[in-house]
Amino acid sequence: MDLSTSTITISPRMRMRAAFALAIVADLLQIAVFPMFIEGAASPVDDLLDLGMAGAMSFLLGWHWEFLPSFFGKLVPGVDFVPLWTMAVANVYRKSKRFEVKPEGPVIEGEPAGKDARRK
Repeated sequence: MDLSTSTITISPRMRMRAAFALAIVADLLQIAVFPMFIEGAASPVDDLLDLGMAGAMSFLLGWHWEFLPSFFGKLVPGVDFVPLWTMAVANVYRKSKRFEVKPEGPVIEGEPAGKDARRK
């Protein structure tokens, strides 16, 4: 097996789990750990973490508008203590579940799937 030409794929479910884990860790760092050791909103470490999280979330889940408030919300005093990254990933997860269509009942080739198809 030639490793230089092979690609590693990650399932969407594992990408979502990784995104949730990263978001929770980032929010815990920004809410609980950084305020004890670093000088608040003017901290470049906090900004670097937000920049890294924006890149990681875009890589794992693709671009979503929900990430903008998480990135820019840290600039407003007092909003630092809201778990914005975790809320953004939860909102992306909620929206992804809304667009999944699962047929109810047997699917017959040539027939549309879902509740309306069985009412004919």
